[in-house]
Amino acid sequence: MFAKATKAFVKDTDHAGHLIPVSSLNDTDKLNLRSLIVKTRHRCFWQEPKYQSPGFTLGDVLEPGEPGNTPLSPTVKESDFVDYSGTFGDKKEMNADGNLEAKLADFNLTVEGKWSTKQKLSLGSLNKEKVDVKDLHNYSKNRVLDMSHPVIKQTRANPRAVLGVLTERIMTSLPCPVTNNVLKHGNVGANVSACVFLSGKASMKQSGSTQTDSDVSLGIPANTVMAYSLIELYVKCNGQFELCLICNNGGFEIDKSKEGLEVDGFMDQGGDFDTNSPLNLNKELEKLSGHFQLLSVLPVAKRSSLLQLLKTTMEDREAVSVLESVLDQLCEGETPDLGDLEESERETVQAILDLVDQCVGKDEDEIRSSLLSAVHLIVSAMDGMTDEGLSVLGSCCSPPVLQALQILVQHVAAGSGETLSLRDAGLAVLTEEELYQRTDRLFALSNVELTRLNEDAEFTVTSVICPGHLPLVMSIAVNGLASLG
Repeated sequence: MFAKATKAFVKDTDHAGHLIPVSSLNDTDKLNLRSLIVKTRHRCFWQEPKYQSPGFTLGDVLEPGEPGNTPLSPTVKESDFVDYSGTFGDKKEMNADGNLEAKLADFNLTVEGKWSTKQKLSLGSLNKEKVDVKDLHNYSKNRVLDMSHPVIKQTRANPRAVLGVLTERIMTSLPCPVTNNVLKHGNVGANVSACVFLSGKASMKQSGSTQTDSDVSLGIPANTVMAYSLIELYVKCNGQFELCLICNNGGFEIDKSKEGLEVDGFMDQGGDFDTNSPLNLNKELEKLSGHFQLLSVLPVAKRSSLLQLLKTTMEDREAVSVLESVLDQLCEGETPDLGDLEESERETVQAILDLVDQCVGKDEDEIRSSLLSAVHLIVSAMDGMTDEGLSVLGSCCSPPVLQALQILVQHVAAGSGETLSLRDAGLAVLTEEELYQRTDRLFALSNVELTRLNEDAEFTVTSVICPGHLPLVMSIAVNGLASLG
Protein backbone atom coordinates (compact mmCIF):
# COMPACT_ATOMS: atom_id res chain seq x y z
CA MET A 1 0.00 0.00 0.00
CA PHE A 2 2.81 2.42 0.86
CA ALA A 3 4.64 1.75 -2.42
CA LYS A 4 1.43 2.29 -4.41
CA ALA A 5 0.83 5.55 -2.54
CA THR A 6 4.29 6.94 -3.24
CA LYS A 7 4.19 5.90 -6.91
CA ALA A 8 0.82 7.60 -7.38
CA PHE A 9 2.08 10.73 -5.64
CA VAL A 10 5.25 10.95 -7.78
CA LYS A 11 3.33 10.25 -10.99
CA ASP A 12 0.99 13.18 -10.27
CA THR A 13 3.54 15.72 -9.02
CA ASP A 14 6.75 15.06 -10.97
CA HIS A 15 6.22 14.75 -14.71
CA ALA A 16 9.90 15.49 -15.36
CA GLY A 17 10.91 12.26 -13.62
CA HIS A 18 13.37 13.70 -11.11
CA LEU A 19 11.74 12.25 -7.97
CA ILE A 20 12.17 8.64 -6.87
CA PRO A 21 9.24 7.11 -4.93
CA VAL A 22 10.15 5.40 -1.67
CA SER A 23 9.20 1.73 -1.91
CA SER A 24 9.15 0.75 1.77
CA LEU A 25 8.29 2.45 5.04
CA ASN A 26 11.21 0.58 6.56
CA ASP A 27 13.65 2.56 4.38
CA THR A 28 12.56 6.06 5.32
CA ASP A 29 14.76 6.44 8.42
CA LYS A 30 17.88 5.94 6.25
CA LEU A 31 16.91 8.53 3.64
CA ASN A 32 18.61 11.57 5.09
CA LEU A 33 20.11 14.46 3.16
CA ARG A 34 23.60 13.56 1.90
CA SER A 35 22.87 9.84 2.37
CA LEU A 36 24.54 7.52 -0.13
CA ILE A 37 22.12 5.83 -2.55
CA VAL A 38 23.10 2.80 -4.62
CA LYS A 39 21.33 2.86 -7.98
CA THR A 40 21.36 -0.51 -9.73
CA ARG A 41 20.25 -0.87 -13.33
CA HIS A 42 18.33 -3.98 -14.28
CA ARG A 43 19.74 -6.45 -16.75
CA CYS A 44 16.93 -5.38 -19.08
CA PHE A 45 17.66 -1.76 -19.86
CA TRP A 46 14.01 -0.72 -20.22
CA GLN A 47 13.30 -1.53 -16.57
CA GLU A 48 13.35 1.19 -13.92
CA PRO A 49 16.51 1.05 -11.74
CA LYS A 50 16.45 -0.19 -8.17
CA TYR A 51 17.54 2.11 -5.37
CA GLN A 52 18.98 1.13 -2.01
CA SER A 53 20.28 3.16 0.92
CA PRO A 54 23.13 1.38 2.74
CA GLY A 55 22.84 3.71 5.74
CA PHE A 56 25.98 5.81 5.17
CA THR A 57 26.38 9.45 4.18
CA LEU A 58 28.89 10.85 1.72
CA GLY A 59 30.97 12.15 4.64
CA ASP A 60 31.25 8.60 6.05
CA VAL A 61 33.12 7.30 2.99
CA LEU A 62 35.55 10.17 2.42
CA GLU A 63 39.25 9.84 3.10
CA PRO A 64 40.25 11.76 6.26
CA GLY A 65 40.93 15.38 5.31
CA GLU A 66 43.64 17.76 6.35
CA PRO A 67 43.62 18.99 9.98
CA GLY A 68 41.14 21.81 10.40
CA ASN A 69 38.87 20.75 7.54
CA THR A 70 35.23 21.39 8.37
CA PRO A 71 32.76 18.47 8.25
CA LEU A 72 30.46 18.00 5.25
CA SER A 73 27.48 20.22 6.08
CA PRO A 74 26.20 22.24 3.12
CA THR A 75 23.26 24.57 3.54
CA VAL A 76 19.82 22.95 3.70
CA LYS A 77 16.81 24.81 2.36
CA GLU A 78 13.32 23.98 3.62
CA SER A 79 10.04 24.90 1.91
CA ASP A 80 6.43 23.84 1.48
CA PHE A 81 5.94 21.45 -1.42
CA VAL A 82 2.27 20.68 -2.06
CA ASP A 83 -1.00 19.78 -0.33
CA TYR A 84 -1.91 16.39 -1.76
CA SER A 85 -4.88 14.03 -1.66
CA GLY A 86 -6.45 11.72 -4.20
CA THR A 87 -8.58 8.67 -4.90
CA PHE A 88 -7.52 6.07 -7.47
CA GLY A 89 -9.52 3.12 -8.72
CA ASP A 90 -9.48 0.27 -11.19
CA LYS A 91 -12.38 -1.87 -12.38
CA LYS A 92 -12.12 -5.06 -14.38
CA GLU A 93 -14.61 -7.59 -15.63
CA MET A 94 -14.63 -10.99 -17.30
CA ASN A 95 -18.07 -11.71 -18.73
CA ALA A 96 -19.67 -14.21 -21.08
CA ASP A 97 -17.80 -12.72 -24.03
CA GLY A 98 -14.44 -12.96 -22.30
CA ASN A 99 -14.50 -15.89 -19.96
CA LEU A 100 -11.16 -17.22 -18.86
CA GLU A 101 -10.79 -20.74 -20.20
CA ALA A 102 -7.75 -22.87 -19.65
CA LYS A 103 -7.17 -26.46 -20.67
CA LEU A 104 -4.70 -28.15 -18.37
CA ALA A 105 -4.11 -31.81 -19.16
CA ASP A 106 -7.64 -33.30 -18.98
CA PHE A 107 -9.15 -30.45 -16.97
CA ASN A 108 -11.20 -27.48 -18.02
CA LEU A 109 -11.66 -24.26 -16.06
CA THR A 110 -14.10 -21.42 -16.65
CA VAL A 111 -14.07 -18.26 -14.55
CA GLU A 112 -16.11 -15.11 -14.79
CA GLY A 113 -16.29 -12.21 -12.43
CA LYS A 114 -15.83 -8.57 -11.57
CA TRP A 115 -13.43 -6.84 -9.25
CA SER A 116 -12.45 -3.33 -8.35
CA THR A 117 -9.76 -1.65 -6.31
CA LYS A 118 -9.80 1.83 -4.83
CA GLN A 119 -7.06 3.59 -2.92
CA LYS A 120 -7.53 6.90 -1.13
CA LEU A 121 -4.58 9.09 -0.16
CA SER A 122 -4.74 12.07 2.18
CA LEU A 123 -1.13 13.13 2.55
CA GLY A 124 -1.96 16.68 3.56
CA SER A 125 0.71 19.38 3.41
CA LEU A 126 4.10 18.04 2.33
CA ASN A 127 7.46 19.68 2.98
CA LYS A 128 10.61 19.76 0.88
CA GLU A 129 14.18 19.74 2.14
CA LYS A 130 16.99 20.40 -0.31
CA VAL A 131 20.77 20.59 -0.06
CA ASP A 132 22.41 23.66 -1.56
CA VAL A 133 24.11 21.95 -4.50
CA LYS A 134 26.66 24.74 -4.95
CA ASP A 135 27.84 24.30 -1.35
CA LEU A 136 28.01 20.52 -1.82
CA HIS A 137 30.04 20.90 -5.00
CA ASN A 138 32.48 23.41 -3.50
CA TYR A 139 33.12 21.20 -0.47
CA SER A 140 33.48 17.86 -2.27
CA LYS A 141 35.54 18.87 -5.32
CA ASN A 142 38.85 18.49 -3.49
CA ARG A 143 37.93 15.42 -1.46
CA VAL A 144 38.69 11.76 -2.16
CA LEU A 145 36.61 8.64 -1.49
CA ASP A 146 38.00 5.84 0.67
CA MET A 147 38.09 3.11 -1.99
CA SER A 148 38.56 0.44 0.71
CA HIS A 149 35.23 1.27 2.38
CA PRO A 150 32.83 -1.70 2.12
CA VAL A 151 30.09 0.38 0.47
CA ILE A 152 32.49 1.60 -2.22
CA LYS A 153 34.01 -1.83 -2.80
CA GLN A 154 30.68 -3.65 -3.03
CA THR A 155 29.11 -1.04 -5.30
CA ARG A 156 32.14 -0.98 -7.56
CA ALA A 157 32.02 -4.78 -7.90
CA ASN A 158 28.60 -4.57 -9.59
CA PRO A 159 28.98 -3.26 -13.17
CA ARG A 160 25.37 -2.05 -13.17
CA ALA A 161 25.60 -0.12 -9.89
CA VAL A 162 26.15 3.62 -9.48
CA LEU A 163 26.66 5.71 -6.34
CA GLY A 164 24.54 8.79 -5.74
CA VAL A 165 24.00 11.36 -3.02
CA LEU A 166 20.50 12.21 -1.76
CA THR A 167 20.08 15.95 -2.24
CA GLU A 168 16.31 16.47 -1.95
CA ARG A 169 13.47 14.78 -0.12
CA ILE A 170 9.70 15.26 0.18
CA MET A 171 8.24 14.54 3.62
CA THR A 172 4.88 14.41 5.35
CA SER A 173 4.25 17.07 7.97
CA LEU A 174 1.44 15.28 9.83
CA PRO A 175 0.24 11.68 10.24
CA CYS A 176 -1.56 10.65 7.02
CA PRO A 177 -4.10 7.88 6.33
CA VAL A 178 -4.00 5.60 3.30
CA THR A 179 -6.94 3.28 2.69
CA ASN A 180 -7.18 0.46 0.17
CA ASN A 181 -10.44 -1.28 -0.71
CA VAL A 182 -10.66 -4.40 -2.87
CA LEU A 183 -14.01 -5.87 -3.90
CA LYS A 184 -14.12 -9.12 -5.86
CA HIS A 185 -17.15 -11.07 -7.01
CA GLY A 186 -17.00 -14.06 -9.31
CA ASN A 187 -18.36 -17.39 -10.43
CA VAL A 188 -16.31 -20.53 -10.91
CA GLY A 189 -17.72 -23.46 -12.83
CA ALA A 190 -15.40 -26.28 -13.74
CA ASN A 191 -14.11 -29.77 -13.24
CA VAL A 192 -11.18 -28.38 -11.31
CA SER A 193 -10.53 -25.30 -9.19
CA ALA A 194 -8.13 -22.45 -9.87
CA CYS A 195 -5.49 -24.00 -7.65
CA VAL A 196 -4.59 -26.31 -10.56
CA PHE A 197 -2.53 -23.68 -12.29
CA LEU A 198 -1.35 -22.11 -9.05
CA SER A 199 0.10 -25.18 -7.45
CA GLY A 200 -0.21 -27.97 -10.01
CA LYS A 201 -2.48 -29.99 -7.68
CA ALA A 202 -5.94 -31.03 -8.81
CA SER A 203 -8.85 -30.03 -6.56
CA MET A 204 -12.39 -30.91 -7.62
CA LYS A 205 -15.09 -28.33 -6.97
CA GLN A 206 -18.67 -27.67 -8.01
CA SER A 207 -19.86 -24.46 -9.60
CA GLY A 208 -20.29 -21.58 -7.20
CA SER A 209 -19.73 -17.91 -6.53
CA THR A 210 -17.26 -16.07 -4.37
CA GLN A 211 -17.13 -12.55 -3.00
CA THR A 212 -14.25 -10.87 -1.24
CA ASP A 213 -14.35 -7.41 0.28
CA SER A 214 -11.25 -6.11 2.03
CA ASP A 215 -10.75 -2.65 3.46
CA VAL A 216 -7.28 -1.92 4.81
CA SER A 217 -6.03 1.32 6.33
CA LEU A 218 -2.43 2.41 6.80
CA GLY A 219 -1.27 5.33 8.95
CA ILE A 220 1.84 7.08 7.62
CA PRO A 221 3.67 8.91 10.45
CA ALA A 222 4.70 12.53 10.31
CA ASN A 223 8.17 13.27 8.88
CA THR A 224 8.02 10.21 6.61
CA VAL A 225 10.00 10.48 3.37
CA MET A 226 7.68 9.90 0.41
CA ALA A 227 10.11 10.66 -2.43
CA TYR A 228 13.61 11.95 -3.00
CA SER A 229 16.07 12.91 -5.71
CA LEU A 230 19.80 12.33 -6.01
CA ILE A 231 22.93 13.41 -7.84
CA GLU A 232 25.10 10.60 -9.19
CA LEU A 233 28.86 10.38 -8.70
CA TYR A 234 31.50 9.62 -11.29
CA VAL A 235 34.31 7.94 -9.35
CA LYS A 236 37.86 7.60 -10.65
CA CYS A 237 40.12 4.69 -9.76
CA ASN A 238 42.14 6.87 -7.35
CA GLY A 239 39.03 7.88 -5.38
CA GLN A 240 38.58 11.33 -6.87
CA PHE A 241 34.98 11.97 -7.83
CA GLU A 242 32.72 14.43 -9.56
CA LEU A 243 29.09 15.32 -9.02
CA CYS A 244 27.07 14.65 -12.19
CA LEU A 245 25.23 17.97 -12.14
CA ILE A 246 23.82 18.08 -15.69
CA CYS A 247 22.74 14.51 -16.40
CA ASN A 248 22.83 11.10 -14.73
CA ASN A 249 26.02 9.63 -16.16
CA GLY A 250 27.64 8.43 -12.96
CA GLY A 251 29.62 5.27 -12.43
CA PHE A 252 33.10 3.98 -11.74
CA GLU A 253 36.08 4.44 -14.01
CA ILE A 254 36.72 1.07 -15.63
CA ASP A 255 38.65 -0.56 -18.43
CA LYS A 256 36.97 0.49 -21.69
CA SER A 257 37.13 -3.08 -22.98
CA LYS A 258 34.70 -4.15 -20.24
CA GLU A 259 31.92 -1.78 -21.24
CA GLY A 260 28.73 -2.85 -23.01
CA LEU A 261 28.26 -6.08 -21.07
CA GLU A 262 25.85 -8.82 -22.02
CA VAL A 263 24.50 -11.25 -19.46
CA ASP A 264 22.48 -14.27 -20.60
CA GLY A 265 21.49 -12.43 -23.77
CA PHE A 266 19.93 -9.53 -21.84
CA MET A 267 20.83 -6.08 -23.08
CA ASP A 268 22.99 -4.22 -20.58
CA GLN A 269 24.00 -0.70 -21.44
CA GLY A 270 27.09 1.19 -20.25
CA GLY A 271 24.95 3.95 -18.70
CA ASP A 272 21.31 5.00 -18.83
CA PHE A 273 19.41 3.96 -21.97
CA ASP A 274 18.91 6.85 -24.38
CA THR A 275 15.21 6.91 -25.25
CA ASN A 276 16.07 8.75 -28.48
CA SER A 277 18.31 5.94 -29.72
CA PRO A 278 16.97 3.70 -32.48
CA LEU A 279 17.01 -0.05 -31.95
CA ASN A 280 17.77 -2.82 -34.42
CA LEU A 281 14.73 -4.89 -33.52
CA ASN A 282 15.75 -7.94 -35.52
CA LYS A 283 19.23 -7.99 -33.99
CA GLU A 284 17.97 -7.63 -30.42
CA LEU A 285 15.38 -10.40 -30.83
CA GLU A 286 18.00 -12.67 -32.35
CA LYS A 287 20.09 -12.29 -29.18
CA LEU A 288 17.15 -13.59 -27.16
CA SER A 289 16.05 -16.45 -29.40
CA GLY A 290 17.64 -19.02 -27.09
CA HIS A 291 15.27 -18.03 -24.27
CA PHE A 292 12.21 -18.49 -26.48
CA GLN A 293 13.51 -21.83 -27.77
CA LEU A 294 14.09 -23.08 -24.23
CA LEU A 295 10.47 -22.37 -23.28
CA SER A 296 9.02 -23.82 -26.49
CA VAL A 297 10.41 -27.32 -25.78
CA LEU A 298 8.85 -27.62 -22.31
CA PRO A 299 6.07 -30.20 -21.89
CA VAL A 300 2.74 -28.99 -23.29
CA ALA A 301 0.94 -29.07 -19.93
CA LYS A 302 3.70 -27.05 -18.24
CA ARG A 303 3.71 -24.45 -21.03
CA SER A 304 -0.07 -24.14 -20.81
CA SER A 305 0.03 -23.69 -17.05
CA LEU A 306 2.78 -21.08 -17.25
CA LEU A 307 0.95 -19.16 -19.98
CA GLN A 308 -2.19 -19.11 -17.86
CA LEU A 309 -0.24 -17.85 -14.85
CA LEU A 310 1.26 -14.99 -16.83
CA LYS A 311 -2.12 -14.12 -18.36
CA THR A 312 -3.67 -13.93 -14.91
CA THR A 313 -0.80 -11.78 -13.67
CA MET A 314 -1.33 -9.33 -16.56
CA GLU A 315 -4.73 -8.45 -15.12
CA ASP A 316 -2.98 -6.49 -12.35
CA ARG A 317 -0.19 -4.08 -13.30
CA GLU A 318 1.16 -4.02 -9.74
CA ALA A 319 1.31 -7.83 -9.67
CA VAL A 320 3.42 -7.78 -12.83
CA SER A 321 5.90 -5.37 -11.21
CA VAL A 322 6.06 -7.46 -8.04
CA LEU A 323 6.66 -10.67 -10.01
CA GLU A 324 9.38 -8.95 -12.06
CA SER A 325 11.16 -7.79 -8.90
CA VAL A 326 11.07 -11.24 -7.30
CA LEU A 327 12.30 -12.99 -10.45
CA ASP A 328 15.05 -10.41 -10.84
CA GLN A 329 16.30 -11.17 -7.33
CA LEU A 330 16.21 -14.91 -8.00
CA CYS A 331 18.15 -14.48 -11.25
CA GLU A 332 20.76 -12.45 -9.37
CA GLY A 333 21.21 -15.31 -6.88
CA GLU A 334 19.39 -13.49 -4.08
CA THR A 335 16.67 -14.91 -1.84
CA PRO A 336 13.59 -12.66 -1.94
CA ASP A 337 11.37 -12.35 1.12
CA LEU A 338 8.05 -13.72 -0.10
CA GLY A 339 6.49 -12.97 3.28
CA ASP A 340 6.13 -9.32 2.27
CA LEU A 341 3.91 -10.20 -0.71
CA GLU A 342 0.14 -10.38 -0.83
CA GLU A 343 -1.24 -13.91 -0.76
CA SER A 344 -2.17 -14.00 -4.45
CA GLU A 345 1.25 -12.64 -5.46
CA ARG A 346 3.02 -15.16 -3.25
CA GLU A 347 0.98 -18.02 -4.74
CA THR A 348 1.81 -16.91 -8.28
CA VAL A 349 5.54 -16.71 -7.56
CA GLN A 350 5.52 -20.09 -5.85
CA ALA A 351 3.53 -21.63 -8.70
CA ILE A 352 6.10 -20.44 -11.24
CA LEU A 353 8.94 -21.80 -9.13
CA ASP A 354 7.11 -25.12 -8.78
CA LEU A 355 6.59 -25.33 -12.55
CA VAL A 356 10.26 -24.64 -13.19
CA ASP A 357 11.29 -27.28 -10.66
CA GLN A 358 8.97 -29.80 -12.29
CA CYS A 359 10.67 -29.19 -15.65
CA VAL A 360 14.20 -29.95 -14.45
CA GLY A 361 15.77 -32.89 -12.74
CA LYS A 362 18.07 -33.08 -9.75
CA ASP A 363 21.46 -31.39 -10.03
CA GLU A 364 20.29 -29.31 -13.00
CA ASP A 365 20.81 -25.91 -11.42
CA GLU A 366 22.11 -24.42 -14.66
CA ILE A 367 18.96 -25.39 -16.58
CA ARG A 368 16.80 -24.11 -13.75
CA SER A 369 18.63 -20.80 -13.81
CA SER A 370 18.16 -20.55 -17.58
CA LEU A 371 14.41 -21.21 -17.27
CA LEU A 372 14.04 -18.56 -14.58
CA SER A 373 15.94 -16.11 -16.79
CA ALA A 374 13.61 -16.87 -19.71
CA VAL A 375 10.48 -16.32 -17.60
CA HIS A 376 12.02 -13.18 -16.11
CA LEU A 377 12.64 -11.84 -19.61
CA ILE A 378 8.95 -12.18 -20.53
CA VAL A 379 7.75 -10.60 -17.28
CA SER A 380 10.26 -7.75 -17.60
CA ALA A 381 8.98 -7.04 -21.10
CA MET A 382 5.39 -7.09 -19.85
CA ASP A 383 6.35 -4.68 -17.08
CA GLY A 384 7.96 -2.37 -19.66
CA MET A 385 4.76 -1.98 -21.68
CA THR A 386 2.21 0.77 -21.22
CA ASP A 387 -0.76 0.01 -18.98
CA GLU A 388 -3.15 -0.08 -21.93
CA GLY A 389 -0.75 -2.11 -24.05
CA LEU A 390 -0.43 -4.70 -21.30
CA SER A 391 -4.21 -4.89 -20.95
CA VAL A 392 -4.69 -5.40 -24.70
CA LEU A 393 -1.99 -8.07 -24.79
CA GLY A 394 -3.73 -9.85 -21.91
CA SER A 395 -6.88 -10.09 -24.03
CA CYS A 396 -4.90 -11.75 -26.84
CA CYS A 397 -3.37 -14.61 -24.86
CA SER A 398 -4.92 -17.61 -26.60
CA PRO A 399 -2.29 -19.68 -28.45
CA PRO A 400 -3.75 -19.11 -31.98
CA VAL A 401 -3.81 -15.33 -31.52
CA LEU A 402 -0.31 -15.29 -30.02
CA GLN A 403 1.02 -17.28 -32.98
CA ALA A 404 -0.52 -14.72 -35.35
CA LEU A 405 0.97 -11.84 -33.38
CA GLN A 406 4.35 -13.56 -33.50
CA ILE A 407 4.19 -13.73 -37.30
CA LEU A 408 3.47 -10.00 -37.45
CA VAL A 409 6.31 -9.24 -35.04
CA GLN A 410 8.73 -11.22 -37.20
CA HIS A 411 7.70 -9.20 -40.26
CA VAL A 412 8.08 -5.93 -38.35
CA ALA A 413 11.53 -6.95 -37.13
CA ALA A 414 12.61 -7.99 -40.64
CA GLY A 415 11.55 -4.59 -41.96
CA SER A 416 10.52 -6.00 -45.34
CA GLY A 417 7.25 -4.06 -45.51
CA GLU A 418 5.71 -6.78 -47.67
CA THR A 419 1.99 -7.22 -48.03
CA LEU A 420 0.52 -9.97 -45.90
CA SER A 421 -2.75 -11.82 -46.34
CA LEU A 422 -5.03 -12.89 -43.53
CA ARG A 423 -5.65 -16.00 -45.60
CA ASP A 424 -2.07 -17.07 -44.92
CA ALA A 425 -1.55 -19.93 -42.50
CA GLY A 426 -1.32 -18.64 -38.96
CA LEU A 427 -3.01 -15.29 -39.64
CA ALA A 428 -6.56 -16.47 -40.37
CA VAL A 429 -7.61 -15.94 -36.76
CA LEU A 430 -7.26 -12.17 -37.32
CA THR A 431 -10.10 -12.16 -39.87
CA GLU A 432 -12.38 -11.78 -36.84
CA GLU A 433 -12.84 -8.02 -36.75
CA GLU A 434 -12.63 -7.65 -32.95
CA LEU A 435 -9.33 -9.53 -32.81
CA TYR A 436 -7.94 -7.49 -35.69
CA GLN A 437 -8.85 -4.26 -33.88
CA ARG A 438 -7.12 -5.50 -30.72
CA THR A 439 -4.04 -6.38 -32.77
CA ASP A 440 -4.01 -3.00 -34.45
CA ARG A 441 -4.33 -1.29 -31.06
CA LEU A 442 -1.56 -3.38 -29.50
CA PHE A 443 0.90 -2.46 -32.24
CA ALA A 444 -0.15 1.20 -32.21
CA LEU A 445 0.48 1.37 -28.46
CA SER A 446 3.95 -0.03 -29.20
CA ASN A 447 4.75 2.60 -31.84
CA VAL A 448 4.22 0.27 -34.81
CA GLU A 449 1.57 0.99 -37.44
CA LEU A 450 -0.48 -1.65 -39.24
CA THR A 451 -1.98 -0.38 -42.52
CA ARG A 452 -4.96 -2.23 -43.93
CA LEU A 453 -5.26 -2.27 -47.71
CA ASN A 454 -8.85 -3.48 -48.01
CA GLU A 455 -11.66 -5.01 -46.03
CA ASP A 456 -11.05 -8.51 -47.36
CA ALA A 457 -7.82 -10.06 -46.34
CA GLU A 458 -4.71 -8.00 -46.98
CA PHE A 459 -2.78 -5.44 -44.98
CA THR A 460 0.73 -4.11 -44.83
CA VAL A 461 3.07 -3.87 -41.89
CA THR A 462 4.74 -0.49 -41.70
CA SER A 463 7.84 -1.28 -39.70
CA VAL A 464 8.99 2.22 -38.83
CA ILE A 465 10.57 1.47 -35.47
CA CYS A 466 10.21 4.61 -33.41
CA PRO A 467 12.89 5.52 -30.85
CA GLY A 468 12.43 4.06 -27.41
CA HIS A 469 11.87 0.59 -26.02
CA LEU A 470 8.15 0.01 -26.69
CA PRO A 471 8.50 -1.88 -30.01
CA LEU A 472 11.11 -4.14 -28.45
CA VAL A 473 9.31 -4.97 -25.19
CA MET A 474 6.07 -5.73 -27.05
CA SER A 475 7.98 -7.99 -29.44
CA ILE A 476 9.72 -9.81 -26.58
CA ALA A 477 6.45 -10.30 -24.70
CA VAL A 478 4.68 -11.64 -27.82
CA ASN A 479 7.53 -14.00 -28.73
CA GLY A 480 7.87 -15.24 -25.17
CA LEU A 481 4.15 -15.86 -24.67
CA ALA A 482 3.82 -17.46 -28.11
CA SER A 483 6.62 -19.90 -27.21
CA LEU A 484 4.34 -21.14 -24.40
CA GLY A 485 1.31 -21.56 -26.68
